[in-house]
Amino acid sequence: MKQITTIMLAAIFTCISIAAHAQNFKAQQQSQERTIKAARKKGKVTPNEYEKLMREQDIIREAIMKYEADGVWTEHEKNVVHDKLVRAQKRLRRYRTNGEMY
Repeated sequence: MKQITTIMLAAIFTCISIAAHAQNFKAQQQSQERTIKAARKKGKVTPNEYEKLMREQDIIREAIMKYEADGVWTEHEKNVVHDKLVRAQKRLRRYRTNGEMY
């Protein structure tokens, strides 16, 4: 009986820790948006690049809201949003270091 209780408690704590470790896509997206705004303010990206990056952030934000609407994140939805965030980060890095002077 003690062994079953211990196993059940371990399973419950594992589920809780997995849920707490879930990716926080909203925070990542907001962080990227702040980085983009700071890069524009410092003159690291052109106005055209800034508009492209911000449009991409709008698309990511809409995708997050769409997938959160039902309260359940499938693996596919997580992968889609994660890929969008990674692509946006790579694009920002490329725009910031393209060697052009503004």
